[in-house]
Amino acid sequence: MQSKPYLTLADVKKIAAAAEAEAVANNWPVVIAIVDDGGHLLWLQRQDGAAALSAHIAPAKARVSALGRRESKIYEDMINNGRTSFLSAPAPQTDGMLEGGVPIVVDGHVIGAVGVSGVKSAEDAQIAKAGIAALG
Repeated sequence: MQSKPYLTLADVKKIAAAAEAEAVANNWPVVIAIVDDGGHLLWLQRQDGAAALSAHIAPAKARVSALGRRESKIYEDMINNGRTSFLSAPAPQTDGMLEGGVPIVVDGHVIGAVGVSGVKSAEDAQIAKAGIAALG
């Protein structure tokens, strides 16, 4: 039987703190969501001033990234480049196909993802990547 790494609560707190620090440093009010490899929510943090809708979008971006094992931007680009039929994929896959979901990869295994919503999509991704970088 094979084994793989997984996210601990300490890992999740470290990712969340680093992502929050990146958002605060740039004065970006966002929602930060962290999910496990099955797309199950482990952390949700809505900063002061973040739009209420972002509390739905951030977990969806994280879920898409974890289940798809790639950045959610890949799906957004696919659709924007004309493959609109991908919008008919079953939910939850279609709920967060916007840039800002980034997988957490450890030893070649996707163990979860971070989704951020609240600012421009590239900035959302920047925050997510800063959080993941805290794992080392």
